[in-house]
Amino acid sequence: MTEFLRQSLVIAGKDLTIEARSKERLISMLTFAVLVGVVFTFSLDATVPSRSIAGAMLWVSILFAGMLGLGRSFTLEKEQDALVGVLLTPVGRGAFYFGKFLANLALVTGTTLLIFFVYGLFFQLNLWAAWTGLALVTALYLIGFMALGTLFSAVAASTRLGDSLLPIILLPLLIPVIFFGATAAQRLILGRPLEEVAGSIRMLGAFDLLFLFACTIVFGKVVEE
Repeated sequence: MTEFLRQSLVIAGKDLTIEARSKERLISMLTFAVLVGVVFTFSLDATVPSRSIAGAMLWVSILFAGMLGLGRSFTLEKEQDALVGVLLTPVGRGAFYFGKFLANLALVTGTTLLIFFVYGLFFQLNLWAAWTGLALVTALYLIGFMALGTLFSAVAASTRLGDSLLPIILLPLLIPVIFFGATAAQRLILGRPLEEVAGSIRMLGAFDLLFLFACTIVFGKVVEE
């Protein structure tokens, strides 16, 4: 397990170092998140309380900003023919997947923090009152999202359709995670107690464990093909 984590951190560090130099994915994700917030600001009816739909707006923004970043997750390896070289190194397929997952999770977490800040500013949402519950629900949602997204971004990168295929194959499988995450977040924003969303939190945790376990096992077959 120690060796698995060490190899995973090496892969994650490699991806984050490349991203820190180019800032290609991060800038596109952050820009998209801000633009979606601006669009919602001007498109919503002023008579509709923003708090009543804040959960849906936040989850839509996080979902598509994350999808934008996932689309480029394996592009560099494919463009530079570096994927074969990485696979020939003494790094386990599971550790390779988990490292990519950690790097994607770090990027989408940074973007999510900006999304919460933007929506809190644009719509005068007091998110601090339920920040512990929101942080837990959001973290569980992002883990499930990135667990599946990392696997299917590798699948999409190996096809001719590329990025355009990713939402088609990923979104249907993400429906349970989106449903439990968005409904729990909406209730917390409305001031409901954390105990009321305990069932959704347990379901999110169960899906996270299932996705991480299954994707770690399946990933080796995906990249070999």
